[in-house]
Amino acid sequence: MNTDSTTLTDIDAALHELLDRPWTCIVWDDPVNLMSYVVFVFQKLFGFSQEKAHELMLLVHHEGRAVVASGTREEMERHVQQLHEHGLWATLQRDDKI
Repeated sequence: MNTDSTTLTDIDAALHELLDRPWTCIVWDDPVNLMSYVVFVFQKLFGFSQEKAHELMLLVHHEGRAVVASGTREEMERHVQQLHEHGLWATLQRDDKI
């Protein structure tokens, strides 16, 4: 039995899983924007319902941050740019759930 191929297969699978993790778009709390404006931006950019946008805004307000989207790096970079254009503080990162 060739253990090298088994090892490579295991490494390939682990690498694929690591690289396949989605990226997240995180909105951070700031002292500038009104809560109603944050809700408006979430609805406009992400198509969230009033209730979902309000729930996420409260997470930002009380927890200091909220994940508002996940997907490919390119998609999350686009969301971060759009949020910045609307005056919100946002970043992207790899999803920490493996």
